[in-house]
Amino acid sequence: MYAPGGFDATVEKWSTQGVYARIKLLEHLPKKYRCIVFDRRECGQSGGRVERITWAHYVAQGKGLLDHLNIKRAHIMGACMGCCPVVAFGVAHPQATLSMVLYWPVGGAKYRIKGQQRFADHLAYVQQYGLQQVIALVAKENKSFNADPRGGPWASVIRSDVAFAESYVKKDPQEYQNLVLGMCRALFDRDTAPGAEPEDLFKLDIPALIVPGRDESHATSAARYLEECLPRSEYWDVLPDGQTEETAPARLLQFLDRV
Repeated sequence: MYAPGGFDATVEKWSTQGVYARIKLLEHLPKKYRCIVFDRRECGQSGGRVERITWAHYVAQGKGLLDHLNIKRAHIMGACMGCCPVVAFGVAHPQATLSMVLYWPVGGAKYRIKGQQRFADHLAYVQQYGLQQVIALVAKENKSFNADPRGGPWASVIRSDVAFAESYVKKDPQEYQNLVLGMCRALFDRDTAPGAEPEDLFKLDIPALIVPGRDESHATSAARYLEECLPRSEYWDVLPDGQTEETAPARLLQFLDRV
């Protein structure tokens, strides 16, 4: 289960954030299924590395976790930005993917613009003050990249790992700028749902359930795009107000039980 929360995708978000606090999936799904939840890399208590992160890196984390647990096949679920590594997982490891559940996939022009601006704000701060000041800012403000873009995509790891912070501050400024720009381009490269190329999605023979959001970060058009690209998709055509604890877990379980 790739957590919601953008660049603060922690286990807790399944129970505390927005629609997920309302629908309480982790109070219902574990009654029938083993749910594997984790802090995505660079988030919460997970570690990270300063590298040009792409969706493939998030896929590798999830696949590595399944391999560690000796699980050969699983239903792969994502919410919010977590939907992107789910579709990328399906493309990279179709034999390991029983189904895909895509809850409120991110996407849309406003989402792309906002995401790119977050990286631009971080680089502007680094260029003006340097990486040492990033360390000081993160320590003082105690905020994730989502909450304060100046701290950058490694803010959570800087906060939790002293050795990482000491290594981070020694990075070559130009090399750092290049990899951050490359990461931004890799993750925010289109005005619809990112994560995998449509030509690859067209070929997937994997059942998928798509649940649409409807705001600036979760454009309904992005959910419809995934419906169009995934041959075995089901689109739950219910507006967010209708997605409740009574309706949403039941719809997900109905889908999973049929796969």
